[in-house]
Amino acid sequence: MRRRALLGYGALGSCAVAATLFAGWWQVDGPGAPEATSGRPMPLTDMDFALTDHEGQSVGPETLIGHPSLVFFGFTWCPQVCPTTLADISHWLDGLGAEAEMLNTVLITVDPERDTIEAMAEYVGYFHPQIRGWTGSPAQIAQAAEGFRVRYEKVALEGGDYTMNHTAGVFLFDAAGALVSIIDYHEAREFALPKIRRAMGRSAPGTG
Repeated sequence: MRRRALLGYGALGSCAVAATLFAGWWQVDGPGAPEATSGRPMPLTDMDFALTDHEGQSVGPETLIGHPSLVFFGFTWCPQVCPTTLADISHWLDGLGAEAEMLNTVLITVDPERDTIEAMAEYVGYFHPQIRGWTGSPAQIAQAAEGFRVRYEKVALEGGDYTMNHTAGVFLFDAAGALVSIIDYHEAREFALPKIRRAMGRSAPGTG
């Protein structure tokens, strides 16, 4: 059985980065990408979905309200884009230091067929401990993706296997659930961190 290609976030060499950027362009920005979505993600307060995190707890948009949030859609069998993005997120969280504990950081799967609670728990364990993994039924994932305006599709591979093409980019929300920014797939840390700090500087409802 084909095993997941996991990249530890401390082991990205220059050659691997170059190959990853090309693969990411093909899947995210190039001919292999799903059609672009129309409209911005809804505020978290307007979303309505129910999922389960990698510890078996029920979660939804209300879980994210009260703290700023980073949300990324991907899947555990993703060969390049997802592990690279999660490695980048891990570096951003490292850069925040102790402040990272105030930031919800969530990977929502687009491949619920394979991404069970156990699979998500194993996968997020390779990255920063602040990162949570959320999964659910295909219908639940579709409902969540609709709120975020995320597109994804199953793509058949030779030998009966498949991969998933999906919208990439990391959604950044403030503590009130309003969208602050979408951090691009290949965005440098020196640009991403100020955006995150700006979101963290906004007050949660009722705090000022």
